[in-house]
Amino acid sequence: MASIQTSALLSHSSLPSKKINAAIHLPRVDVSVQKIRSIKQAEELKLKDTSPSLEKNTQLYDVIDEQRPSTYSMAHVQLYAILEAVADRVEMHNNLREQRDNWNTLLLNSINMITLSATTMAGVAATCGAGAPLLALKLSSALLFSAATGMLLIMNKIQPSQLTEEQRNGSRLLRILESEIQTTIALGNATEEDVNAAMEKVLALDKAFPLPLLGAMLEKFPRKFEPAVWWPSKLEEGKGKSQRMGKMNGWSKELEMVLREVVEVVKTKDMEDYERLGNIALKVNKTLALAGPLLTGIAAAGTAFVGNGCWGSLVPLVAGSLAAAVNSFEHGGQVGMVFEMYRASGGFFKMLETSVESTLEEEDFERRENGELFEMKMALKLGRSVSQLRELASKSASYRMEGVYDIDEFASKLF
Repeated sequence: MASIQTSALLSHSSLPSKKINAAIHLPRVDVSVQKIRSIKQAEELKLKDTSPSLEKNTQLYDVIDEQRPSTYSMAHVQLYAILEAVADRVEMHNNLREQRDNWNTLLLNSINMITLSATTMAGVAATCGAGAPLLALKLSSALLFSAATGMLLIMNKIQPSQLTEEQRNGSRLLRILESEIQTTIALGNATEEDVNAAMEKVLALDKAFPLPLLGAMLEKFPRKFEPAVWWPSKLEEGKGKSQRMGKMNGWSKELEMVLREVVEVVKTKDMEDYERLGNIALKVNKTLALAGPLLTGIAAAGTAFVGNGCWGSLVPLVAGSLAAAVNSFEHGGQVGMVFEMYRASGGFFKMLETSVESTLEEEDFERRENGELFEMKMALKLGRSVSQLRELASKSASYRMEGVYDIDEFASKLF
């Protein structure tokens, strides 16, 4: 009996141990299996959910694309097209500016090297005796001087430094036009008049700063200095761009008098000064453009007298040295670029004058730009504050009352 009880107790004691072991090991297996199943189910659900959403999104985008053109007016669409063309022109002007700046540097260095090499050969030939070496040096020197003369004629005709400044100004003004178009689009009140005005401005800029050389290049040596003109013949600046504010849209007789006095100062001081400087730069550029090829041509002809005496040998040496100096001063100093800078500055003042006059000629105040805004823009263009602009106008008026028409101050403080 004792043995039977003992075995029974052992059997009862062994059963709980099995249950405990099962309770310990089985849940671990169940949890891991559930995790794997849940991950697989989540991935399947994700794949099932994404494809309908993609289809819904594509359908939604198709609907938006179909409805999008109807939300914009034709004027907005046309302004966007003009904006793309303007951005493309800016890139072309920048590329040509870099290219023509390289022309100026490479041609200047090449012509100077050719001229100095020919001068050196002429000097060596002067020390040689009669014979084949003398003839070879004289012939080589003459050919190099002739090549320099031809290259100088081409370089002085196109004026690469002036072309570079033209493209630089064209790029800057096109970027200004680009920002104006973007502002018009952002305001959301674009009209057919804005489209026509933008088109006219683009075409006027193309004419003022042409991209090609053949057939469209501007005259580099005009008879007299004339400011650049890059705006349409009928300037609509400051008209119909803002809604009416107040009784007279920000305009008053006092403001009109201020603008007229400032324009008078611009005409009598700034424009006259830049016209004077532009004429000086034009005369200097013409003189240097003629002197360079003339000196190299004289040097080429003077090589024939090398070896016939000391005075005959001096002609190609002196002429070649002077040609290198003149060429370096003209194209290294970029005299053509200076002339173009004065021409563009004169055009800026001319545009300012035309803008004020065309605005004041408009009798309907509702069609004018707001007077206070127009005054602020004009002050910023001249590098002044509004109070400084009014002080300049009052000073000009007081000088005029005293019979003095030459005020001792320039209107612009920028340049």
